[in-house]
Amino acid sequence: MQVSLAAEARSDFGKGAARRLRRTGHVPGVIYGKGNDVLHIALPAHDLEMALKNKGLVLEIAGAGKGVLTAPREVQKDAVHQSIDHIDLVVLSADEVRSEEHTSELQS
Repeated sequence: MQVSLAAEARSDFGKGAARRLRRTGHVPGVIYGKGNDVLHIALPAHDLEMALKNKGLVLEIAGAGKGVLTAPREVQKDAVHQSIDHIDLVVLSADEVRSEEHTSELQS
């Protein structure tokens, strides 16, 4: 399943910046892979939580005028509240996207 999310680039890092970001209803994350530079982003928390309920998820991250197809690599959650603290996303190639879609169809 493919879901589109709007992301904002972020330039503040560290524990304090991440906490401020979470208070505004966003989740800090990074996009990496395929020889690209690491992109630091902020995603809407509620939309991300709803999207992560789907198996075989492909996230289209829209921002900065282009869309990047990604898959969740690691999701870090708060131990008490079970809210998402941080997400790592890996860039997918077109072949990997087709493979993900085919796998999710077989699981359905």
